Amino acid sequence: MKSRIHTAFRLPILSAITALIVLSCSERSDFVAITGLAQGGTYTVKINMRGIGISPREIKEGIDSILTTVDTTLSGYNKGSMLSRFNRGEKIRPNGMFFDIYDSARNLWTCTGGALDCAAGPLFDAWGFGFTNDTLPSREQVSSLLSSCGMKHLADDLRASIGPDGLLDPAKVSLSGILPHLNYNAIAQGYSSDLVASYLRSLGIKDMLVDIGEIFCDGLNPGGRGWTIAIDKPVDGNDTPGKDIFGIWQSKGGPCGVVTSANNRRFYVRDGVKYSHTIDPRTGFPTQHNLLSATIIAPDAMLADAYATACMVLGVDASRKFILSNPDIEACLIYRLPGGSMESWTSPGFNMVD
Repeated sequence: MKSRIHTAFRLPILSAITALIVLSCSERSDFVAITGLAQGGTYTVKINMRGIGISPREIKEGIDSILTTVDTTLSGYNKGSMLSRFNRGEKIRPNGMFFDIYDSARNLWTCTGGALDCAAGPLFDAWGFGFTNDTLPSREQVSSLLSSCGMKHLADDLRASIGPDGLLDPAKVSLSGILPHLNYNAIAQGYSSDLVASYLRSLGIKDMLVDIGEIFCDGLNPGGRGWTIAIDKPVDGNDTPGKDIFGIWQSKGGPCGVVTSANNRRFYVRDGVKYSHTIDPRTGFPTQHNLLSATIIAPDAMLADAYATACMVLGVDASRKFILSNPDIEACLIYRLPGGSMESWTSPGFNMVD
């Protein structure tokens, strides 16, 4: 199964077309693959149906329902979503999902030292990697945006800003009078995979691989072994997942999120300068270091998604220190040496099999 790099969080209206694919007869027939449309692309969920009392079609309906709720709650591309309305300063009646991802974003901002900041949306827009197609802002524009962005402007707990009518007033969330736009691109796909995995576990499913742009896996694959996921070689022009592989990671059968973030697919070049989609929210500018990709193994897909993005901001040395200081995560960092050759570093528990 292929990994994917971080992509923009965009979830269109789900198609009514159902795709249920039974795995080949050479593999265990208890496994099925359920596919559909989600977040600007497709999702694939592979599950072991042994002992499960409902049909794959019913499971797909449950998955699509979850993803529809994600869209109407967290998508910045859906102008009627809770997130879009909040960013416009409108009062909303938040659901548990809105609170949950805000709490996670706040905690991740703290633990990454600001390298991951979900309240820096306008900076990504300005560079053309958010909800708009703008490019090449001036230093003055970046400086102005930087002063009005960041979780530092927002309250720790959204619940304290809920009025007697049950509505959340964005104006009351701001600590400074500034309301920075939230953008959950860095964690929403991983979060979606975790939600689907939780739903599958509630049905009694143990063996699963959930791929909604970012991956969560648990249990064993159809061959009775840990799931294997390819790490693509992070070179410009390698735009097809699985075409040019750097190595293969294999799970040990436990639950984990697996996410690769890289800069070789989302970038543009102006006047001979490459501008990657990784924006450092602390400076407001695209990163310029030699880290090419970061593959993170974490307890869940949202954390793996977040930490992979944070590493691409931090660079090789700071990422290595961050990873070694967090016993719950493993990583493979691929970077370029001064001479141009490619090198990698893996943490002690990263199970590279090829």
